[in-house]
Amino acid sequence: MSDRLFSQKYHLGHFPTPLEPMRRFSHHLGGPEIWIKRDDCTGLAGGGNKTRKLEYLISDALRTGADTLITTGALQSNHARQTAAAAAKVGLNCLLLLEDAVPFRAPYYHDMGNLLLDDLLSAQVQRLPRGSDLTKAALEAAAILRKAGKRPYTIPLGGSNGLGALAYVDGVGELAEQAKALAIEFDYVVVASGSGGTHAGILAGAAYFKQPWRTLGVSVSSQPPEQRHKIEAILSDLENYLPDRCTDLSVDVDAGQIGSGYGQPTRQAVAAIRLVAETEAILLDPVYTGKAMAGLMDFVQTQKLSIGKRVLFWHTGGADVLSAYTSDLVRS
Repeated sequence: MSDRLFSQKYHLGHFPTPLEPMRRFSHHLGGPEIWIKRDDCTGLAGGGNKTRKLEYLISDALRTGADTLITTGALQSNHARQTAAAAAKVGLNCLLLLEDAVPFRAPYYHDMGNLLLDDLLSAQVQRLPRGSDLTKAALEAAAILRKAGKRPYTIPLGGSNGLGALAYVDGVGELAEQAKALAIEFDYVVVASGSGGTHAGILAGAAYFKQPWRTLGVSVSSQPPEQRHKIEAILSDLENYLPDRCTDLSVDVDAGQIGSGYGQPTRQAVAAIRLVAETEAILLDPVYTGKAMAGLMDFVQTQKLSIGKRVLFWHTGGADVLSAYTSDLVRS
């Protein structure tokens, strides 16, 4: 891609990620033709969607002369793990401020999955109690580091600001080139919607690259009004990089898969994880992609996505967390 808008990034991942048909899964559902964009294959310590964002955010951090990355998330944050990996890759220190946000978890939840990988990547982890103000904690940590002579760079929750979302505008350009080479177009794109940066970037990217699809975000934590507000704020921040026509957009959010809340597996998500594993040998997770795929399956069952349509599921990674959810996933 020649556009200079997307040239200011530090290469961390394996791109382009694969674009694959989900033939057996599609046949099982008996509905639309389903494809998958494999951002679980970005290659940075397990991969995932945050690798795209971090290419832009790390570039900015290095430009400012930072020596330490600070970011926030839940204990099993995929974003935190990938931030730790990016820091290790480029030789920066990394401080992760992680909230014990998910109640009623087994003891091993607090040591396995992404937390184990954070430790292997030599990130400094500060565990915070449920309900902590993560934005305030990050500001205080940055102030302490600056007082000690360090040069911290704070990455927001999920890497979800305008610069992080720009990475997914770039990602849509990558997908558009792949689809053009295969002479196909998508009617819908389905993606997990959490901190909102990936969802916002795909929306803006479709407008920027004039893609015809409708983007459907499946919320994993927030009801539609709150989720739309988050995404609209990121789109507003994207105005620093893109023309207005690419940021003044309608936001579709489905909240039917949240269940008991963020990080709490649902019966539908577990069923989706098992079905995709059994039919396509692709691993989803119970926090993000399992719930998003459960949403897609519900859209097929209710004929929101019907026969004759072509649907893309954008896989955002997260399988590294599976070992922290063993009791939820093992057949009884």
